[in-house]
Amino acid sequence: MLADHTALLIIDVQVGLDDPHLGLRNNPQAEQNMARLLTEWRARGRPIFHVQHMSIHPHSPLRPDQPGNAIKPIVAPQGDEPLFRKSVNNAFIGTDLEQRLRQAGVQSIVVIGLTTGHCVSTTARMASDLGFKTIVVADATAAHALRGFDGVDYPAETIHTLSLVSLQDEFATIVTTDQLLNLT
Repeated sequence: MLADHTALLIIDVQVGLDDPHLGLRNNPQAEQNMARLLTEWRARGRPIFHVQHMSIHPHSPLRPDQPGNAIKPIVAPQGDEPLFRKSVNNAFIGTDLEQRLRQAGVQSIVVIGLTTGHCVSTTARMASDLGFKTIVVADATAAHALRGFDGVDYPAETIHTLSLVSLQDEFATIVTTDQLLNLT
């Protein structure tokens, strides 16, 4: 059973991450699963925190002056749900996220969003290092295919899986949406 003060942290679910130049993506159902979790958290009155990437890179679709910076409506903040804006991969850097979580009495965090190997992983690692019990929802996150330093093209599913495996047990508990909803 999850504690009532378990926070849902929704990271960088932005229109620009659908840009085809980023490569093929896995988990096409990720946003639907995020929405299921968000609906459950809202219904139970649990803490919800949103994160938006405000890229400073000149060609990024996530720059504040680009339409791709917008949060996808399926998981957009409502009411007084806080939105933290960041310009790096880690949602704790340059924001008062840690302070706000502690003020809300949060000890456990569920991390969902985009992308698994970047901002999701970086933030989950930091949450764990800060002492929060951290849960990452495998099918409510997604990754893009990447070309490695070795010139090999790695499929999105491989990037996603290995990112989760590198978090597993040391930094986070990895679950599916259905597994997590069964704990609520």
